[in-house]
Amino acid sequence: MILPIVAYGDSVLKKKGKEISEDYSKLSELLDNMFETMYNAHGVGLAAPQIGLSIRLFIVDATPFSEDEDLSDAERETLEGFKKVFVNPTMLEETGEEWAFCEGCLSIPEVREDVFRRDTIKIHYFDENFKEYTEVYSGLAARVIQHEYDHIEGILFTDKLSSLKKRLIKGKLTNISKGKINQEYRMRFPQVKKGR
Repeated sequence: MILPIVAYGDSVLKKKGKEISEDYSKLSELLDNMFETMYNAHGVGLAAPQIGLSIRLFIVDATPFSEDEDLSDAERETLEGFKKVFVNPTMLEETGEEWAFCEGCLSIPEVREDVFRRDTIKIHYFDENFKEYTEVYSGLAARVIQHEYDHIEGILFTDKLSSLKKRLIKGKLTNISKGKINQEYRMRFPQVKKGR
C-alpha cells in the first residue's frame, strides 16, 4: 500500500525516533508499504518519520545511482542492488573528507541543495529479521544512509545548510508546509491551526 509522505513542517520530522522491539506489530507489512511508497515517489531512501512514525527505522535502495556514468566501476558495482533495511541503527563513526553532493528529500519536494558529509561511516543496526550487523560504507552508499539516519534523529538536510541558503529557500519551504506544491506522489501536509 502506498502511504502519504509527510511534508516539511510536520513536527514528526523533528522528533528523535524510538527504538522498536522484535515483536513490533506488522513490521513486515510496514516495510513492504515503505518500499512501495519509496519506489512510487522515485526515492532511494525512506525513513519511518517520513510516513508519520517516530521510530528508528529506515530503508534504502541506492540501485538507481548505479547507472551514473560519472561514478567509478567499483562504486557503481557497490550501488547495484544496494537494498537494505536498518532497524534501531546507531552511527558509530563518520570519517574521511567532507564532500558536497546535491541532495533532495521526498518530504521536501523541488528543493535540492549541496550538503557536505563525511565520506565513510561505521554503523551498527539490525535487519528486518533482527539479525545484528556492524558495517562500514563509503561514497554514495554512506551518503544515502547518513541522510536517512538524520531523519530518525529529527534532522533534515535543510538543517545542514548555511543561514544564507536557508534564507534563499525559505519561501519554497513555507509553500511546501502549506501544501502549495505540485508533486507526483501522495503527501500529508501539516495541519494549519485555526484561530479560536
